[in-house]
Amino acid sequence: QDMENSFFMNVNDQVREVCSQLATDPHLQGGYNAMGFSQGGQFLRAVAQRCPVPPMFNLISIGGQHQGVYGFPRCPGESSHLCDWIRKTLDLGAYTKAVQEHLVQAEYWHDPLKEEDYRKNSIFLADINQERGVNETYKKNLMALKKFVMVKFLNDTMVDPRISEWFGFYKSGQAKETIPLQETSLYKEDRLGLQQMDKAGKLVFLGVKGDHLHFSEEWFDSTILPFLQ
Repeated sequence: QDMENSFFMNVNDQVREVCSQLATDPHLQGGYNAMGFSQGGQFLRAVAQRCPVPPMFNLISIGGQHQGVYGFPRCPGESSHLCDWIRKTLDLGAYTKAVQEHLVQAEYWHDPLKEEDYRKNSIFLADINQERGVNETYKKNLMALKKFVMVKFLNDTMVDPRISEWFGFYKSGQAKETIPLQETSLYKEDRLGLQQMDKAGKLVFLGVKGDHLHFSEEWFDSTILPFLQ
């Protein structure tokens, strides 16, 4: 079920469901730390922005794609037929209503050659990245984090572009040159509060050698665990 939902359950519905579970869990009412793996990184950021109660203290994104992806070079699991079908669907119409509402990967598909289509029709990523205007509540809620930790896998063959794991992306209008978060309009205009968070030392950028989600227990214990204590 979880594997199926990771491909086919509308992300906004998933976020609503998680928010509802968090709000009713008696153990978490004083606050909690959150850790998301791969696409779970941006999904939990949506939780931080949309659902401030109970409060999230630290958000740890391990290989999350905060500016989305433009490419699907290798997908999880062994289902190559499914991967091929997803690639074709994304190429044909990532921003059509039907695909947006039923294919998770389309909801954070960010085509730098079709920025206007992305801004207008992306039902998830364009919303949480303030592409259609500034939702001050999103900004305030994200800035309430103590730390926002982003882990990038330095040899990642699954995420394209890799720099999305550190909130960077392709320079608009082409798909070759990438720019770091600090050079994006999102940061310069501070639509999400990331510039203020960066200056306050709340953003943590970590790099780890290895492919997507490949890390050692030693690295996790020494580098990530301190943010959870």
